[in-house]
Amino acid sequence: MKQHLRLNANHLKLIAILAMTIDHASDLIYPGFPAEPGAVAFHIIGRLTAPIMWFFVCEGYYYTHNVKKYLLRMGIFAVLSHFAYCFAFGINPIPFSTGIFNQTSVLYPLFVAVLILWMRDNDFPMKDWVKNLLIFVLVWSAFPADWSCIAVLAILAMYPKRGNLPAQMKAMFLYVALYAVVSFFFVSKVYALVQIGVLLVYPVLKLYNGEKGKAKWMKRFFYLYYPIHLIIIGVFRLCIYGDVSLLF
Repeated sequence: MKQHLRLNANHLKLIAILAMTIDHASDLIYPGFPAEPGAVAFHIIGRLTAPIMWFFVCEGYYYTHNVKKYLLRMGIFAVLSHFAYCFAFGINPIPFSTGIFNQTSVLYPLFVAVLILWMRDNDFPMKDWVKNLLIFVLVWSAFPADWSCIAVLAILAMYPKRGNLPAQMKAMFLYVALYAVVSFFFVSKVYALVQIGVLLVYPVLKLYNGEKGKAKWMKRFFYLYYPIHLIIIGVFRLCIYGDVSLLF
């Protein structure tokens, strides 16, 4: 009997890592996000990464035994990745010194999303309107980051639908579509059209078998790889182009 291919969490994280590396390498090879076939193809592949990250943030928050440790770990890597992200793409690490877009990495919105989930699930000595105001501010604090507020909103929409992949994907696609429309009119038409690549993640996530995988080191490797590969890209950037920005 023919066995169907099934992927565990480690397999999916490796796919995310590979897609992310292709995406960021494309920024190095084709700086400025040009409308060239090679750049567009590589960036479409790269669209697999963020949705897989969002999916596993939902899983990670659900299964963690210690949310505070989870938040601390994500916060530390968000800070480390900020400097690695800025170095990789030639961005001033002081936020807003060069603009309002691409000021920090996607790990900051992921951290914010987990923080908001934790705030929603716990009672704090504050009025509801104060909590809601804090959540509103936290969501908008992710606006300058990679994937902007959309990363936070997508996770918040996906989490209540855990166990129902089609519903999770519909919620995620809705926010990515909004992101694409805004990008089309105010950022870059090419960048907006590339977002269609997120559709590729649904057949990939359908193969998930719900298992972690045997390689326990993958958990740390997934976090460490992000800043390390950005530092390597930054070194290549300096060697090839000098101290210039790669992003549009």
